[in-house]
Amino acid sequence: MKHILLPLFLLLALSACDKQLSDINVNPNATENPQPHFLLTGVLKQGADLYWGLNSSFGSSLLFVQHWAKIQYAEADRFEFSNSSSEITTLWNTAYASLITDLNTILAFPVEIAGNGYKGIARTLRVWVFLLLTDTYGDIPYREAGRSLVPAYDPQRDVYLGLLEELSQAVELLADAQETISGDVVYNGDLHRWLRLSYSLKLRIALRIADREEEIARQTVAALPLDELIASNLDNFAFIYTNSPQHNPQAAAFDTRDDYRISATLVNTLTELNDPRLTVYAQHPDDLPNDYVGARNGLSNGEAAAQGFSRTSRPGLFFLAPNAPAVFYTYSELLFNLAEAAARGFIDRHPDDFYRQAIEASLAQFGISQEATQAYLQQEAVLYDPTDFRRAIGLQKWIAFFGQGLDAFAEWRRLDYPRLSPGPAAVLNGKIPLRFFYPGAEQSLNFRAWKNAVDHQGDDLLSTPLWFDTSH
Repeated sequence: MKHILLPLFLLLALSACDKQLSDINVNPNATENPQPHFLLTGVLKQGADLYWGLNSSFGSSLLFVQHWAKIQYAEADRFEFSNSSSEITTLWNTAYASLITDLNTILAFPVEIAGNGYKGIARTLRVWVFLLLTDTYGDIPYREAGRSLVPAYDPQRDVYLGLLEELSQAVELLADAQETISGDVVYNGDLHRWLRLSYSLKLRIALRIADREEEIARQTVAALPLDELIASNLDNFAFIYTNSPQHNPQAAAFDTRDDYRISATLVNTLTELNDPRLTVYAQHPDDLPNDYVGARNGLSNGEAAAQGFSRTSRPGLFFLAPNAPAVFYTYSELLFNLAEAAARGFIDRHPDDFYRQAIEASLAQFGISQEATQAYLQQEAVLYDPTDFRRAIGLQKWIAFFGQGLDAFAEWRRLDYPRLSPGPAAVLNGKIPLRFFYPGAEQSLNFRAWKNAVDHQGDDLLSTPLWFDTSH
């Protein structure tokens, strides 16, 4: 009898141990049954924090385009980064580990859990995230992203063309959608506005590739229904923050630190143009209540601090309010894109009309009066120059993109305006960065794919121009 009971006791004990081990290996914080509306809200919030936050924005790209400057701890303003710097790696790591993963989950749901509406939104957001990645790093994992532990990198050209295909799929899904959408904290479930965004992203990508693939860009623009693009500032693609702890990351940064100022490049440009947006973009310094004073980019730590914390302008209160929106695509940008499409002959319209409307939309976005707007537009220095659309549109787009570091960075490289120069202590031999490093972990975890990308694209350096960037 003992010989029978002993094995039975051991079997029961082992079963109990297995259950205990299984319980230990369950993450109590993980969502066992993710729902599309929760994932959608999470992607929008994480995406806003990523795009508008320290590492991708005011710790890197906003410094590169000289919207902001450092007045303390100025290493980032001198481009002193490595391939492990969080300012360089966070976009990659968060986009792949969180955003793309969650969006792929929505796309993989059966139709009874996530129908065409959710999948159409997920496709559109996937395009937006991958567009940020390729604009910033160049060749990236795209076709195999989320399908392999060691995904191949796709050439940037192929990524852009693939994103155009995905947007066509998104448009079909959104046009056929019937279900009610929850968790949409941007457009409140209005699928028509997501459809407008999808078409508008097609226009953005068409212009990204226009200097390399003019005919594809022309055909893409020609196929767009112009009356189905972003139609007003009410359609702006933006995440609206609430109060702490869900407040705007730029506002959160100034709750605990005071080492950023508005760039002197921006302040001087807006002053020369009598641009009324200066009153929104910047604050008066504490010691100079009647002036706006920008800080210079690319100084040594001592020189940066010597400019004076109380004698230089912080970013405007509009941007440092806890509920300030994180803006990703605006009506103003859409109109500038149409102006450029017209200037290139992709559409049969007058570019100067779109150009004026784009400036009007930007000033309206920041609450500038109609009277001040019309006075600004009548200045000779602001008038559209039909002989050089890159200079005219590039300068005004750079101004309108204030705060949108990653897209301002992409458009500055593509249009090459305004002409920017690095600060005197910058470390790139007289150059401004043209991309981000690949995260150093890629060399150890995905070396073959990383090496193939570097061999194709060029050295993994901040100064290596990307495929779309023909002006550097």
